[in-house]
This record gives sequence, structure tokens and C-alpha cells, in this order.
Amino acid sequence: MPLIHDLIPVEHPEFARPGHADRHLKRIANTAALADAIIVNSRHTARALAPHVAARAVPPRVVVAPLGIDAPKAPAPALPLDPYFVVLGTIEPRKNHLLLLHLWRDLTARMGSRAPRLVVIGKRGWENENVLDLLERCGTTQGTVTELGQVPDREAWSVLRGARALLFPSFAEGYGLPLGEALKLGVPAICSDLPALREVGGDAPDYLDPLDGAAWRRAILDYAGPESPGRAAQLARMTRWTSPDWGDHFATVDRLLGSLAPGEAALSASGGWDMPRLAGAGGIVGGPPSPRG
Repeated sequence: MPLIHDLIPVEHPEFARPGHADRHLKRIANTAALADAIIVNSRHTARALAPHVAARAVPPRVVVAPLGIDAPKAPAPALPLDPYFVVLGTIEPRKNHLLLLHLWRDLTARMGSRAPRLVVIGKRGWENENVLDLLERCGTTQGTVTELGQVPDREAWSVLRGARALLFPSFAEGYGLPLGEALKLGVPAICSDLPALREVGGDAPDYLDPLDGAAWRRAILDYAGPESPGRAAQLARMTRWTSPDWGDHFATVDRLLGSLAPGEAALSASGGWDMPRLAGAGGIVGGPPSPRG
């Protein structure tokens, strides 16, 4: 029984490494043909998967089990910057770093030292030459854009905790873990209006079109201010937000396993996965999802 994180390489091959779309499509086809049941992390992923499993005489059950959000109390913000924003995730075209870097070049040119700061957290991915050129060679943003690279979770949460907002202008997502992490830390988010992100964020974030640079500029300048009405409104909405929970995730998976193989315990007495017994019941196909990829 596999967990499918997303179908982005199939739905958006332009954002995948060359050849990855065909490999992912084969994975999905094999899963649809062989699995008794499939776990997905969001209703959005379930909808994307539906056409691929419909051809079977008895399609596999598809169960939505949102991933829990791990973001414990973080230490005090580690950066002496005020105000600053954070973008968190692998540097690849799908994440739309290019929009933010062009905005920051313009903001810095217009505002100089008064411009807010942008902190980029995440490893360098693929097909990102234009983004790397701006990070490495744009003299205008030296001092206003800081690239931290891939850092441990605790450090990332510490930096995020001090931000005016998480910026998440992605073009496609299967879940949206950084958004959940930000909200759990009490940090507002400005993000793309995508179905998967709305599943995680509910009505708390401000949702924008990832192509609407003018709207992103207005929101960033608003949130940068000490008396930002937009940020204050979101903080009020965040009091009603509920974090996805690992307990709920594994309870859903446990019920599914029990329905497929009565008598096989899905969880050990300690609450962890009992891998030998799961393997005996058919095993787990595929590995865990990339946490913020």
C-alpha cells in the first residue's frame, strides 16, 4: 500500500527534470494496477490520481490522510533583520523564486536600505540558472536578499518565527508543508491560490495569483509595516486555524490497514509502525515524501 505525495511531474512536466514525467507516470500506472489501496496527502492529490485508477475493474481505494505538521516551539529568531520575509523550499522553477527576486531587485532599487529583507531557505535544485544568476550576481539586492541554503529544521523554524510572513508563490503543490509549519509557528503566510494550499491553510493565509506581481508587491509592502492591517487581519484569522495532526494521519491509515487485512495490527504497541508485520501484509511501496520539495 503506497503513499502518493503528488502527480506534479505528470501534470506539470515543464517543472520536472528531463525524463522524470515518464518515470513518474510508470510509477502511478504500476501503483494503480497493483495496489489494494492508496494513501494520498490531500483531496487535490486524490482528484489528480482518480483518472489513473479508474480503468481497473475494481479500482484501489484512495484514502486522504493529510500529513501532520512538525513545528515545535522554536528558539528566538536567529537573524537580526527587521522586517524580513522567508521563502522556504527547494530552489526550482515550480517554486517561483524568480518572481520574488525580481520584486526584491525593484524594491531595493526604489527604497534602498529601507527595503524589507528576503531570506531564502532551501537547497538548490534543477533548471534554475536565472534564479542563481540573481542570487549570485545581482549587485542591487546584495544586503537585502540572503540565501541560507539547506539548514536543519530547528534553524529553519527559528528564522521563520521572526519573519513578517512566509512567502509561497508556487505554481503547483501536492500538499504545502511550509505553509503548515508557518501557521503552526504563528507566522502569517502570503501564498499562491492553489487547491492543495487552501486545504492546509483554510481561510487563514492571504492567497494571490502567482503571476500577479503587483499584488505580491502590495502585500509585501503592507506586511512589512509595523502597523500592517493585512497582517493584523491574518493573525486574527489564524486563531481559528487547526493544524493537521500525525495522530489523525496514522489513525486513518490504521483503519485502512485493518479493513484490508483484519487481524493485522498496523501499529505496534508503542504507537510506531510495525515494519515486519506490515511487510507480511503486503509491504509499503515507495518511500516517504520529500518534506518541502
